[in-house]
Amino acid sequence: MRWPAALVAIALVLAGCGLGAGSERGGGAELRVTRNFGHERLGAVRVRKIRQDETVMRLLRSKFDVETRYGGRFVQSIDGLSGKGAQSRVDWFYFVNGLEASVGAAEYELSPGDVAQWDYRRWDAAMRVPAIVGAFPEPFRHGRKGKRYPVRVECGDESSRACRLVKGRLRRLGVPATGASLGTSGTRNVVRVLVAPWRRARIVSAVATLRKGPEASGVFARVSGGGRELQLLGPGGEVARRAPAGTGLVAAFAPSEQEVVWLLTGLEERGVDAAARAFEERTLRDAYAVAATPRETVKLP
Repeated sequence: MRWPAALVAIALVLAGCGLGAGSERGGGAELRVTRNFGHERLGAVRVRKIRQDETVMRLLRSKFDVETRYGGRFVQSIDGLSGKGAQSRVDWFYFVNGLEASVGAAEYELSPGDVAQWDYRRWDAAMRVPAIVGAFPEPFRHGRKGKRYPVRVECGDESSRACRLVKGRLRRLGVPATGASLGTSGTRNVVRVLVAPWRRARIVSAVATLRKGPEASGVFARVSGGGRELQLLGPGGEVARRAPAGTGLVAAFAPSEQEVVWLLTGLEERGVDAAARAFEERTLRDAYAVAATPRETVKLP
């Protein structure tokens, strides 16, 4: 069967195998393998040192049984779990520090502290997911490609409980963060954390796509009804449930390679408080996005 051009383009992102070796560097790296949007962990490995030219693909091959296609430029299977391609639209995708890579895995060189995650998922509703929350506290600690970016917390109300909680958790992680008004200019080469109810957060163009669904936003949640309803979506982009009052959402966006934006929001203040409480490693681990309802925390989709 002839694969669609869009899927072949994915192959360039998920790419192949590299050779060679360089000197070792401390700081190590972590490799995670999951399926179904991070719901199921298949394996995880942490290495104490990485070689200077260690790539995502080389580390994966050293720890798992990997099969590739297109001359090694596309990951077909990991430990026997094989992509289905255009027929079923299920394949392997990878992220580093929660950010979808723009180069192949053979070309992406790991930096000390990086967290790489390979996830086996459907891609019919969203072929591209530019950013996920599952590597937290990355990218706050180590940034992207070895460059740590300044962190800026933008709150709808800087005196709010949610704003103070988020800043405090970043501080305890050793992440220096500045405060700023919501929508402050200067968005490139900085990791922004927006903490505000949706009625205020929606003015920020980087997250406004949340109104359009996963194909546009990469997030399996949607705000509809003129901002009065938060829909939690399933793997195919369908409405799985309508979030109850008081639900918070934690999601990540990467509008460009120079922009990273995390959104902690809700339709009302108690939803923002719930999102802020979910802003911690155990809750977010491996997830694409998280909805914190009054009764439970749910990975999305």
